Amino acid sequence: MYVSDHLQINEQGHLSIGGCDTVQLTEQFGTPLYVMDENQIRSNCRRYQSSFEKHYKGRGMTVYASKAFNCKAICRIIEEEGLGLDVASGGELYTAIQAGFPAERIHFHGNNKTEQEIRLALDYEIGHFIADNLTELQTIDRLAKEAGKVAHVSLRVKPGIDAHTHSFIQTGQIDSKFGFALETGEAMKAVKEALKYANIDLKGVHCHIGSQIFDSSPFVLAAEVMLQLIADIKKETGVEIQELNLGGGFGIHYAEDDAPLPYDQYMELVSTAVFRKCEELGVKVPFIFIEPGRSMVGETGITLYHIGGIKHIPNIRTYVSVDGGMTDNPRYILYQAKYTALIANKANQPAETKVTIAGKCCESGDLIQENTMIQEPQVGDILAVLSTGAYNYSMASNYNRNPRPAVVMVKDGNPRVVIRRESYEDLIRNDL
Repeated sequence: MYVSDHLQINEQGHLSIGGCDTVQLTEQFGTPLYVMDENQIRSNCRRYQSSFEKHYKGRGMTVYASKAFNCKAICRIIEEEGLGLDVASGGELYTAIQAGFPAERIHFHGNNKTEQEIRLALDYEIGHFIADNLTELQTIDRLAKEAGKVAHVSLRVKPGIDAHTHSFIQTGQIDSKFGFALETGEAMKAVKEALKYANIDLKGVHCHIGSQIFDSSPFVLAAEVMLQLIADIKKETGVEIQELNLGGGFGIHYAEDDAPLPYDQYMELVSTAVFRKCEELGVKVPFIFIEPGRSMVGETGITLYHIGGIKHIPNIRTYVSVDGGMTDNPRYILYQAKYTALIANKANQPAETKVTIAGKCCESGDLIQENTMIQEPQVGDILAVLSTGAYNYSMASNYNRNPRPAVVMVKDGNPRVVIRRESYEDLIRNDL
């Protein structure tokens, strides 16, 4: 169920990742511990980009959505693979620049960018602003004029697509805090407004319909809807939009019943639809961006814990407590997110014990998974939770003043720390 190219069971019966024994990793680096496979990340980068070459005549770029996992090391990997980078805050932008990421390949998202963040992005001369609202358009134009620069802008549009996903992570429908609504005429109004500004160069339109999507049809429909908008813009303004950003949202394998869409299949279906629709509408085939985040890093990462207490409540459940929890993985308490777990030092044994995995925080809802099957647990065992490479470290907190774990990158059997484990001294560093 959990064996793949980068997750294997070694001769000792232990789970290994990227050629590294997970038990040895915990001995060397402690727990909780995030571990990510660099080769798998690079392979994902290449699969996405090669799909453009194969199906779209190379007229596109993959832009990694760094909110999934952002640090200097991942920025360097994305830069080396020739991809773009999507940032959603001044902090993510600053990290990218400090890692040496080329500013012209940075896309800046967010529904409420501050003036400080916009000035920072203009100073760095980033390649793309994704504008979310009219106030932001006005602010970008004003600050760009003050800086003596022209900002390259795309408009985020709500295409009204139901992505069949969790309501908290649907972003393409009209009732969303993100973007300009298409059906109300708001998007066209924004286009006409942007074209008035001397310090804004309107390059494209953008949409994002949700996250953890397994069905291909919403992506195809979104592309067709956005191309119709491009045709309408051409008809009403005479301006032909050059770029189309179709966002991300591609699902990954968290549990056995998940069926992710193959990267290549997505681009093949969308490309076919784009070429057909452009010919039908009489518009030029646009340069396309896509923004995978979760699907780029999610399955490449795992989290390792030590099992502490084991509490049997007769006829109710068995709690297995670990030395982490909602501080390093808040997604269960937020979304009841599915995960696959196993005991790493017993990975070759059958998973026949039903348990609830509990964290160490002083919250009854601090759980990682309920009623999940793992190997027979004992105090001191190493528990591995799979597919934690996305939205785990990036959403981690210091609740109960717990230090955030280290992140170790493994490659060809060699581990290296890319984010140090926080210390108690780090926790009080800003206290006065």
